[in-house]
Amino acid sequence: MARPKRPPSGPHPLELPGDAMREMVELAMDRIVQHIESLPEQPMHATRGGKRVARSLREPLPERGVPYEKLLRKLFGKLIPMSLNTASPGYMGYIPGGGLFHAAVADLIADAVNRYVGVFQAAPLLVQIEANVIAWFCAMLGLPEGSGGILTTGGSLANLVAVITARRERLPPDFLRGTLYASEEAHHSVTKAALLAGFPPEAVREIPVDGRFRMRLGAAAEAVARDRARGLSPFLLVASAGTTGTGAIDELPALADLAQTERLWLHVDAAYGGFFALTERGRAAMRGIERADSVTLDPHKSLFLPYGTGCLAVRDREALRRAHALSASYMPPMQAEDDLVDFCAISPELSRDARGLRVWLPLKMHGASVFRAELDEKLTLACGAADALRQMAHIEVVAEPELSLLAFRARPPGVDDGPALDALNRRLLARVNAKQRVLLTGVVAGGRFLLRMCILSFRTHADRVNAALADVATSLAEVLEELRDGRLSPARGSDRHGGADDD
Repeated sequence: MARPKRPPSGPHPLELPGDAMREMVELAMDRIVQHIESLPEQPMHATRGGKRVARSLREPLPERGVPYEKLLRKLFGKLIPMSLNTASPGYMGYIPGGGLFHAAVADLIADAVNRYVGVFQAAPLLVQIEANVIAWFCAMLGLPEGSGGILTTGGSLANLVAVITARRERLPPDFLRGTLYASEEAHHSVTKAALLAGFPPEAVREIPVDGRFRMRLGAAAEAVARDRARGLSPFLLVASAGTTGTGAIDELPALADLAQTERLWLHVDAAYGGFFALTERGRAAMRGIERADSVTLDPHKSLFLPYGTGCLAVRDREALRRAHALSASYMPPMQAEDDLVDFCAISPELSRDARGLRVWLPLKMHGASVFRAELDEKLTLACGAADALRQMAHIEVVAEPELSLLAFRARPPGVDDGPALDALNRRLLARVNAKQRVLLTGVVAGGRFLLRMCILSFRTHADRVNAALADVATSLAEVLEELRDGRLSPARGSDRHGGADDD
């Protein structure tokens, strides 16, 4: 490999000539292509010693530079491999992110041209591209004319903006009597959003769930009635369209009815599940989402894009403006035309990256039909995996796949529910992950430790799902042998991904 030319040492060393820029990209591409092509063979987790190595990286601000090729060797040879392999076809833990290469190219373009998209007049066509993307998402959800939204860094920020917008729309300036409602299975970012929006922890009501891990409608209605009787101000109901723990979808039509009756802002956290609305089965499962006042989506989940790509879609785009619009003497005039948008006026961000391009480019290159087919495949794979698990002796499917996430556990005879059974299932998870073909994670739901399988990556197909099922069967046989021999003890390592101890 040719050694990269040194940047010019003249008076402007940060301004690279064309050949140096090309060479930097080419050298990086050599590494990137090798990395992506080897993903199926790479370990699923390689974090042992991570704390020690992380501490060894601490250093003062460097005064002199290091050759670019040496930095690439360090990144791809040491720093990147010591991680969970979240881009692998075997990654079925947490909620997989995608990492479409097309989006990385879009980011290279966006970062290199470095256009400002917070204000329409600064880059009107790039702003319109991002507005198109959001309009596509709103149409997918069935939101009406006048809807809109923003792209965010992820679901957590989208949930925060939703809570703030609901607060401004439904409560007076002195808002501390406000209360909000979410199921006990809702993502923790909902509670964090409430805290960051200025509410005390006790303002968030955790509503119990039913046997399918869905918010109990009667319990929600009773909680709202109790709070009104105490002189409090219920204002926000948060439903889930695909919980992180079990993939549950709340009963959206009934919750929409409750929100309408009680004059609550209905927010649907569809960070994981939202883009399944592109499919016929997904739309049926999420019927009622079109009645929401706001919806969180994560393109970096079920649209396969890189981490750092979230979205908040709202029924009334002007609600975002009422919650966020401010100006200053140094700012240009904001748009007065309804069909144009200044993103800084409807979001918390003034300076931000042109993140719309990373969504627009792959959708324009392939069309929605390709993404729809990928998502349909994941739905089918999840149903097949659940069927196969049900056929295994001593395996109980606890959370059926409403979309592409399911949860299960081993329940052999002679092991009582409780700590002993949880320890056995943690051991099972560790055994599966130790085989390094797939990575599953665990969750505690309904007081039980469960193994989760989330089939979502665009790289995950039937061969890797079958490998996961085979590893579950083999690992269960190994754990049951340990149990018979009296060698079973709680698994070492993380309860969440069953990897090796960090140190």
